[in-house]
Amino acid sequence: MSPNRALKIKHPYVADNAKIRSGAPIINGTGITVLDIAVRHEVMQMSPEEIILALPHLTLPQVYDALSYYYENKEELDWEWKVSLKKVARMKKARSSILEEKLGQVKDLYRSLE
Repeated sequence: MSPNRALKIKHPYVADNAKIRSGAPIINGTGITVLDIAVRHEVMQMSPEEIILALPHLTLPQVYDALSYYYENKEELDWEWKVSLKKVARMKKARSSILEEKLGQVKDLYRSLE
C-alpha cells in the first residue's frame, strides 16, 4: 500500500441513520452523537473515563471508537458543529427564552421598588 493511501478504519460502535439525529453519526444503540463525545473531550476537556462517568450507559470502547471516528472526520464534524452553533445563535436572537422574559419581569419589579 502506498504511503499516501489512508487505510479506512471500521468503527463497530458508530452508525449513521437518517431517522436518528438527522443522520449524524451516533454511538450504536444510543442517541449520543460522535460530536457529543468530541465536544466533551475537546471543549470540556473531559477524559474518556470522565465521559463514561457522565454518560454511564456508554462503555469505554464506545467512547474511544467515537473519538477515533471524530479525529478521522474532524474537518467535516467541526464544520457541522460551527453551523449548528450559528443556527442556535440565530434562534436565540430571534426569540428570547421564557426564563429570560420572566427574569426580566422580576428585575423590572425590583427596580420599581427602589
